[in-house]
Amino acid sequence: MLRAMVVTRRPRVYLAGPDIFLPEAQAQAGARTRICAEHGLVGATPFDDPPVAIPGWDAMPEWQQLFLANEAHIRAADAVIANLTPFRGPSADPGTVYEVGLARGLEKPVFGYATTTQGFAERTRAAWGPSFRDPGGTWRDRDGLSIEDFALFDNLMVVGSLSVLLLAEDIPEDRRWSDLSVFTRCVATAARVLYAARGVTPD
Repeated sequence: MLRAMVVTRRPRVYLAGPDIFLPEAQAQAGARTRICAEHGLVGATPFDDPPVAIPGWDAMPEWQQLFLANEAHIRAADAVIANLTPFRGPSADPGTVYEVGLARGLEKPVFGYATTTQGFAERTRAAWGPSFRDPGGTWRDRDGLSIEDFALFDNLMVVGSLSVLLLAEDIPEDRRWSDLSVFTRCVATAARVLYAARGVTPD
């Protein structure tokens, strides 16, 4: 009697983050997709061709092509892995936050990591000072606006969108954007969760 064989497609993950701005961005993207493959995942980056044909593509300006291509990658993915390391300010890259929100709206799992553990409130006070406590004990910035302080890593909507606890580690500043150790841990976590949801283990 022949035994039926079930072929499981490897989960596809979109790699979101400001890493596209690195000097060696494409080489970094290649390294990240290789790490994904080592953990049984297919990594997709903004450098990859869109997974589907996009009408009117050739007539579009480059920025619109990038926007629609990245959205298409997220729609085609099983999950998103997002680099939420603060970028040019106290919070994560705004483009990455949009992509996290889109994935969340599509009910796709989102996994996040960062190369610093400093909290959102502390970063905000440092970036938007001088800050002060009002008579009620609320932290306020230089404009008198309250500073969100839930002892979270980032804005509550960003942290709340994650499927598992954010993975964060303090990496020296000179390696904060090139070190892949925290990313690798996040990929391993995503692989375990995604394969467990299928009732199988990675190849």
